Amino acid sequence: MNTAKQDNYVRWFEDLNSEDVGRVGGKNASLGEMVRALKKKDIRVPDGFATTTTAFWAFIEKNQLQDKITKLLKTYQQKEASLQKTGQAIRNLFNQGEMPEDVAQAIFSAYKDLAGRYNVKEVDVAARSSATAEDMPKASFAGQQESFLNVTGEKALLTACKKCFASLFTDRAISYREEKGFDHLKVALSVGVQKMVRSDLAGSGVLFTLDTDSGFPDVILINAAWGLGENVVQGTVNPDQYTVFKPFLAKEGIDPIIEKTRGSKEKKMVYAKTRPTKNLNTSKEERESFVLTNREIMQLARWGMEIEKHYDTPMDIEWAKDGEQGDLFIVQARPETVQSRKTVGNMKTYTLTQDPGEHLVTGLGIGQAIAPGKVSVIKSAQQIDQFQTGAVLVTTMTDPDWVPIMKRAAAIVTDQGGRTSHAAIVSRELGIPAIVGAENATQILRQDQEVTVSCAEGDKGYVYAGKLEFETKELNLDDIPETKTQIMLNIGTPQAAMRWWKLPCKGVGLARMEYLINNVIKIHPLALARFDTVEDKDARDKIEKLTWEYEDKTAYFVELLARGIATIAASRYPHQVIVRMSDFKTNEYADLIGGSQFEPREENPMLGWRGASRYYSEDYQDGFALECRAIRRVREDMGFANVTIMIPFCRTPAEADKVMDVLDKNGLRRGEKDLQVYIMAEIPTNILEAEAFAERFDGFSIGSNDLTQLTLGIGRDSQKLAPLFDESEASVKILIRMLIEAAHKAGRKVGICGEAPSNDTEFAAFLVEAGIDSISLQPDSVLQVIRRVAEMEQN
Repeated sequence: MNTAKQDNYVRWFEDLNSEDVGRVGGKNASLGEMVRALKKKDIRVPDGFATTTTAFWAFIEKNQLQDKITKLLKTYQQKEASLQKTGQAIRNLFNQGEMPEDVAQAIFSAYKDLAGRYNVKEVDVAARSSATAEDMPKASFAGQQESFLNVTGEKALLTACKKCFASLFTDRAISYREEKGFDHLKVALSVGVQKMVRSDLAGSGVLFTLDTDSGFPDVILINAAWGLGENVVQGTVNPDQYTVFKPFLAKEGIDPIIEKTRGSKEKKMVYAKTRPTKNLNTSKEERESFVLTNREIMQLARWGMEIEKHYDTPMDIEWAKDGEQGDLFIVQARPETVQSRKTVGNMKTYTLTQDPGEHLVTGLGIGQAIAPGKVSVIKSAQQIDQFQTGAVLVTTMTDPDWVPIMKRAAAIVTDQGGRTSHAAIVSRELGIPAIVGAENATQILRQDQEVTVSCAEGDKGYVYAGKLEFETKELNLDDIPETKTQIMLNIGTPQAAMRWWKLPCKGVGLARMEYLINNVIKIHPLALARFDTVEDKDARDKIEKLTWEYEDKTAYFVELLARGIATIAASRYPHQVIVRMSDFKTNEYADLIGGSQFEPREENPMLGWRGASRYYSEDYQDGFALECRAIRRVREDMGFANVTIMIPFCRTPAEADKVMDVLDKNGLRRGEKDLQVYIMAEIPTNILEAEAFAERFDGFSIGSNDLTQLTLGIGRDSQKLAPLFDESEASVKILIRMLIEAAHKAGRKVGICGEAPSNDTEFAAFLVEAGIDSISLQPDSVLQVIRRVAEMEQN
């Protein structure tokens, strides 16, 4: 065939670039740009070619489809035919049409050449649709057309090309163009034909060059599952999730993987003999194993950074691992179209204002919002006409066919899916809360049941019974005044750290370990360090189940704690992040798995064996050693030297000396490798002997709750005495002034991480007047307090 004529209908990826959207659609132009520009940087991309829009219009003309399509669409627009009937009729025209001979020959010739590149007679390929209007600034057509995997042979390829052409008129695509006002017959379609990666024998997934929930730009987010990638994209499985800190990717000897969460990965899509693909149940070993090694995670993350750098925008990337050769490949890359379009200037917060009671269903929370509504359980796309606007859509999973009713939903809950599933991505784009991977929501939630969906409580989303009260706040991040007083954040969870990254704060004044130990690790440290002595059989079984992949059970505690702290440290890097060592009370430690055996019963745990007194005790020092190992891993192995540690409830200078000795023995020596150690000033002795404590610590952070409790002699949880518990009491303020004066005289800084300034801007004003160096706040009070602090500083 004449080469010029063939080029008119078919173009190889390496001959395309981002300027060719009008010729081969957005997806294929982006793929061509990546092949042309990034292969030389050793980013592996499978070879392939794209049919041009000229080929598409030749098909339209050959089969005289323009007038027929126009007539069918007009009937639909005049409400004389349903969307479903219209879409099916148009697609039938394409599927029954005949490919023009010269177009078919151009496709066959390119297919033969592609097979030659891989030294096979017939090469297995993916045929993917690429519309000319994809990924435009104010509209995203991605996911509306079809892809076909494991296509082998000329006849099968020609059929797949016609099906791709037909998918330009899926019901969802017709509906979307109608809504956006696009002329249906001014959008053309190109087919990308690309060598299949044998990921059915390994794994695949997606990669985003930012955090998909918060928009935090300094991470790479990777999802992975076994088999072909359709299950991850569609949300058919709950995938693994890995998060990598970008700024450390170029550092030698540093582990920047700040999150590794194993998904259940119940199914995998593989090649089939009688049809292109099929889904199989994964084995127990596959469900309990990570798809990617750390080396592979790092390789994908580096590729993601290179691709983002080339396009100069956050990217949504598909990857696959070849099970025959073991190599990783990038198979698609397109601009991310949700978080990158959001404006930086505003944030909206949601808070439940009543006790929600026990949750009915839980899963991954998407959207950081709250929405009440009646449950509408719909298990099939054929039932979507039953959906009532404003209801909570509850289903197994969603795909693009569901978008019309997703737009009408108050919230979405799916049994399956991860953070990059279709339901998660669309809900973010629509600005509604969603819970994905809830596993059994369709069985538990009842039709027309009144519920409240909450995704405002961290990484997990919860469905509660009834219509609960909640409040919303608009936070305007524009025109925030600068302050001399350092404003920091109090953070309890890694997810909250990511969520609040936009706030104008310089560091974290209090990062608590307790959430990670209680909700992520779940096991008492001594039950891991002294596992052989655990007597309770039920506890032993639970520990074995949680730590099955760790030969050394203490490594489970260290790794999970380290990655959680690292995520918090990453959210504010390079600013200081002060991590408080554990401060559970004995009754709280006893509630951890295996904990009751190692904890005494105390009448008053609040004033009992807590904080510093545990760290050097023979009865707990093995547990404290695990905390120290986690901190060393965060600072030395993972590179977060911005982490400062803080010792809580240290009663005397002599006790401080004992703690410092234990820290030394565990490789955390104050002053070495820029390690700073702070004391939490929450006991009157910390202030009355401030000079002595200043010799032993690098700084003070006031814990106003306990300081008030111990100054006034009032239990902070006492309901009877609650009206008397006041952090603004004169005696408490006197002690704070004394501390600031003594610490500054000794050359030490003083901050506050207690709740008082978050609850009362006038208390914050007092702190500024007293000369405090930093104020650490609850996130939702930051902007209000900053303005009051700036006002006070001006005066």
